[in-house]
Amino acid sequence: MNETRRDRDSEGRAHNARPRDGLGRPLPYGTPGVERQPEGVERPAGETVREAQRLLDAGMPFHAHEVFEDAWKSGPESERELWRGLAQLAVGLTHAARGNATGGARLLRRGAAALEVYGTGEAHGMGLGELTGWARGLAARVERTGAGPVDAAAEAPRLRAEQP
Repeated sequence: MNETRRDRDSEGRAHNARPRDGLGRPLPYGTPGVERQPEGVERPAGETVREAQRLLDAGMPFHAHEVFEDAWKSGPESERELWRGLAQLAVGLTHAARGNATGGARLLRRGAAALEVYGTGEAHGMGLGELTGWARGLAARVERTGAGPVDAAAEAPRLRAEQP
């Protein structure tokens, strides 16, 4: 790969093919990285939640964000902000895990605000009030402590209460 040219997909759109680590950071070409999530996958809502939780539990919130992004782009219009908000929570956790407290807190709060539009009840088995509380709490903690990166797996939210 010529590193001065942009990677393109089969339709000519820009697509970064560089390998990435578990937090989505680009690695040098030729370096083994974490397998990326396929883009544009249409999943039922329950499968989206299960796959995102698996990735969050594995300490890979960047990759969970990509799963939520697929749902945001392919789901019903009435749920786009829900999935977008969840993607923002995952990206916020990604930034906090990378040590970017300011960006992490900002995205966690933005995602929480998007979820608040849907109330504090449940959506696809997810407790929205609990997720909003988790996001706002983590945002406040990373800003307040200013400590380095958080452990993404240890800080991952439980999307559904019935999951262990």
